[in-house]
Amino acid sequence: MSDNLDLKKGLNIPIEGAPAREVVATVVPDTVAIKPTDFKGFVPRLLVKEGDAVLAGSPVMADKQRPGILLTSPVSGTVQQVLRGEKRKLLAVVVKASDKQEYVNFGAKAPQSADETKDLLLKSGLWGAVIERPYGVMASLETAPKAIFISSFSTAPLAADTDFTLADSLQDIQAGVNALAKIAPVHMSVRKDVYSSTIFHKVENVVEHVVSGPHPAGNVGIQISHISPIMKGETVWTISPVLLAAFGKLINTGKLDLTRKVAITGPAAQKPAYITALPGTPVKDLVKVQGDVRIIGGDVLTGENLGQEGFLGFFEDQVTLLPEGREREWFGWAKPFRPKVHSSSWCYFSWLTPSKKYKMDTNLHGGPRAFVETKCFEDVTPMEIFPIYLIKACLAGDIEKMEKFGIYEVLPEDLALCDYVDPSKNEIQAIIQKGIDLMIKEMA
Repeated sequence: MSDNLDLKKGLNIPIEGAPAREVVATVVPDTVAIKPTDFKGFVPRLLVKEGDAVLAGSPVMADKQRPGILLTSPVSGTVQQVLRGEKRKLLAVVVKASDKQEYVNFGAKAPQSADETKDLLLKSGLWGAVIERPYGVMASLETAPKAIFISSFSTAPLAADTDFTLADSLQDIQAGVNALAKIAPVHMSVRKDVYSSTIFHKVENVVEHVVSGPHPAGNVGIQISHISPIMKGETVWTISPVLLAAFGKLINTGKLDLTRKVAITGPAAQKPAYITALPGTPVKDLVKVQGDVRIIGGDVLTGENLGQEGFLGFFEDQVTLLPEGREREWFGWAKPFRPKVHSSSWCYFSWLTPSKKYKMDTNLHGGPRAFVETKCFEDVTPMEIFPIYLIKACLAGDIEKMEKFGIYEVLPEDLALCDYVDPSKNEIQAIIQKGIDLMIKEMA
């Protein structure tokens, strides 16, 4: 069973640095970090101390309020360091990897029920891979989702191509889908323009949706809003195809193996391509940069600034390198002709060269100012909501209006393009997250 979803609104950002479809290196890190900050709604309690030996799949943290939810080590070795921030906030547990990797044996057996699927997710530490909507937090143990959604592709700028990175993972993906289907119906979205060549259209036991359109058509939240909108009191679960494949591999082999192909992208990348790495790998082992460069875990719209001393996140399969734009531009927006600048409107002449790619940097060319009422937000948001009113409701902290204008349907990533096109240069994603945090606090 399948249906078509043809989205018209949105915007593909023409940025340089798309990765070549080749793996140029395999990174074997000396140390790997497990970061509780990657998981929204997880309150960590340490289960190990410095000097303890761990296996790949051994628990290192548990949730204080839900002790059954664990975070596990992706490698075997010795706990080298516990990193803390302000007020002793736990930031990461760093494990020094052993020369020979040893794994916890979870048993190579397909779950036969919803309870067995949940138990395997919990014991292996992959429960954190499942995201619950609304609010985008770690899935609840008590709530039954009405459906599980998987977007098999991403339309984000320079995103990793899952048809390349997961080309050999059909059996693992199928095993993961079969297990999750014990919990709730599984919906999988497949990209229309590669339908005949992608492995994802071969996956069985799913409700298939064929999707086309510009970014954010690949966002699972956009797809949910058209397929099965989330109403008050309802929940759905989502999981990325990379982590779905990892779950299926766990089922087929009995071992937790989070190795993935990571896209190294962006205008400042010396050779945009793929490397094989683990989540938690130090940034300095992943990329070598020259000059003033920002290292972003993820894409340019929604990614996190990792810095030189950071670690690859649990959910990330992309690293973007952007030049820092610190210089001021003479005359700025008043210049009559700016051939090196892309515009989402017709302010400049970039619309005359639609296939051109731009060497973008981090320069915002100005600071935040009062909201300007335009329809630019609606033009890049393919959802049945009014983004400007939702944003203003979040700014005002008005829960009733946030509910009215669609707070249950969105996460910050779904409105990331509003950041890009906003003439007022406000941080729209931060505003939406502030509204979501208020909803979690007041509606709990």
